[in-house]
Amino acid sequence: MSEVSVVIVARDARERLRGCLEALMHSLPLSSEVIVVDDGSCDGTGRMVMNEFQHARLVRNDEPEGFVPCVERAVRMSRGAYLMLLDPSVHLDPNAGREMVDFLEQNLRHGAVVPRLVRPDGRTVAPHRPHPTLKSALWLGTPLEQWRPEAPELREIFACDFDYSHENDVEETSTACLLMRRRALKRVETFDEAMYPHFHEADLCMRVREAGWRLGYLPNTLALDIDGVAERGYPDLSPEWHAQRLRWFRKHLGRPAGWWVKACVGWTLSVRLAKELRRRINGLREEPIAPVWRAYAGLLRS
Repeated sequence: MSEVSVVIVARDARERLRGCLEALMHSLPLSSEVIVVDDGSCDGTGRMVMNEFQHARLVRNDEPEGFVPCVERAVRMSRGAYLMLLDPSVHLDPNAGREMVDFLEQNLRHGAVVPRLVRPDGRTVAPHRPHPTLKSALWLGTPLEQWRPEAPELREIFACDFDYSHENDVEETSTACLLMRRRALKRVETFDEAMYPHFHEADLCMRVREAGWRLGYLPNTLALDIDGVAERGYPDLSPEWHAQRLRWFRKHLGRPAGWWVKACVGWTLSVRLAKELRRRINGLREEPIAPVWRAYAGLLRS
């Protein structure tokens, strides 16, 4: 059995993937395998892997299938005792992969571990968050976030006081570079496609923790995040984001928590519609109300 199976899903990412694979050659234990899924690329991504990295197992899709199905396919193919999910924009420092494996071998209660992600300018990426709560549902993506952007509640939600210079456990983090035990994966799936692209990572982290595992963070193990893929933003009024958040709350906190989330969404929508009504009364440029209402009506009825 290979020690580490690295799963990379790439689409039109030839140059980023080349740098990612070159970095992996100096970072992983010798008994590792790399599985690259080329999800319908048009820029020669698959050809580059086939010509320059013959050691990698290449899966080529003629047409794009989507991120989550590609990950699941590669995971089923993998054989390693450890599984690394890696974005092609993330380049591991030398020995980073071995350091992550060493951490899991020495800390048997941890099911997964992530390195410190840094941008090319040296800035540390801050992807860690606490799990969503009823309080975060009231503040995040609602008028409160706009009315009180400096509120301590928002600092808590975004983990603004997390110390990225010290080793610690995390509740929720980016999976742009995540190493997990296969034993932990056997008790959970990788990603829930219905929560992609906004809450699939939060769902995976929560399921790993619900299965009794801890998630570790290593501040001295570095990975370069070329494109800032681990930096997350939250759209103000994305129906898709709100729908996936509702699914997360129902799945992990129960249907009553889902009712609370729907109440917060309804309040947000009413404020949005009232604002547009005032604009119309004052003769200002109008925004169509019907598309906004249709986008949220299904969510509120669900």
